[in-house]
Amino acid sequence: MSNQTKRKEVNMFDFSLLFIVLFLLCFGLVMIYSVSSYEASMRFGDAAYFLKSQLLATGLGLVLMIVIANIKYPFWEKFATLAFVISHVLVLLVLSPLGIERNNARRWLDIFGTSLQPAEVAKLGIILFMASFICKIGTKNIGTLKGFLTVLIMPLPLCFIVWQITTNLSSAIIIFGIVLLMLFVASPKYKHFIVAGVVGMVVVMIIVFVIINVAASDNLGFRSERVLAWLDPEAYAQGRGFQTLQALYAIGSGGFFGKGLGQSMQKLGFLPEAQNDMIFSIISEELGLFGAIAIILMFMLLVWRFMYVAREADLFGTLLVVGVMGHIVIQVIINIGVVTNLIPNTGITLPFISYGGSSVTFLLIEIGLVLSVAKFGKQIAVEKEQNAV
Repeated sequence: MSNQTKRKEVNMFDFSLLFIVLFLLCFGLVMIYSVSSYEASMRFGDAAYFLKSQLLATGLGLVLMIVIANIKYPFWEKFATLAFVISHVLVLLVLSPLGIERNNARRWLDIFGTSLQPAEVAKLGIILFMASFICKIGTKNIGTLKGFLTVLIMPLPLCFIVWQITTNLSSAIIIFGIVLLMLFVASPKYKHFIVAGVVGMVVVMIIVFVIINVAASDNLGFRSERVLAWLDPEAYAQGRGFQTLQALYAIGSGGFFGKGLGQSMQKLGFLPEAQNDMIFSIISEELGLFGAIAIILMFMLLVWRFMYVAREADLFGTLLVVGVMGHIVIQVIINIGVVTNLIPNTGITLPFISYGGSSVTFLLIEIGLVLSVAKFGKQIAVEKEQNAV
């Protein structure tokens, strides 16, 4: 290979995408310290306790990202089925002695003294497996009802065990949403999606209607209570609506430019899990509407880079990028929707910004796959076209 060819390949590395991710990571670390320092001091006597933990996970994720970005992505197709199987096994292991319970939820594994959230592994596993599976089925077969339903059925067992074993319905929805977006991109026909969308909306409306009409029952599950608290948070101010109200107070008190970095009042014990799924409300309080919009714009730029990378690659590479994009977009929408009370409360973190070691590590692994597609995608697509001829 000539030096000119080597330089051409190096120039294909997507530094714009890398910069956006690094910006979000650095911003997240700053906000984690700002948001968590008070609670960390009270609980652990170390204001930087959460920051140090996140730094370790971020460092590990960055190393893995760089390694994966420099490996041609078709290499990982050989491990797609294995990743799918491992995802199921890890979720099932939550029921074993390795399972860890926190905040009345059993969603983590103790692996050599380090906690691992299997749902995050499952999101990566489903992206790899479904990208490979859709390529094997072929876009023509996906256009048929049989092919469409076959792809939709594949993630359901994983979604079910994530929902039932880890009581994490939101992660199950994200996993299914990732597959749905990948299927949408690969499908040559869209009428199935229109029908599925209408049916889904009707089902959701029926569920909400039923919950409202049985609100007098003393046997409501916690998810039903979350729906009622979403509809009228003030009526549940001492229960399920407390966190939502505190988040809204934080957002409302921030104004346009905010109170200033580190000046939040809600993080001083008023807003539970502020550094986790509610960090966006503290961003709005400290940096105001301006800071909140800036972060949303950064995520929009990230999506733009994903779309640019996806269109240059072959089908497998495109589906990998779309899967990662779906994961991040759905999670951002759910997180901001919860914080602003647009949807019922659920514990989903804000990608790259919220505290969570498993989340940031596996997100960076996924970014490594996208960077690999950005670097090698066009070259591999051309080679496939030449071989086909």
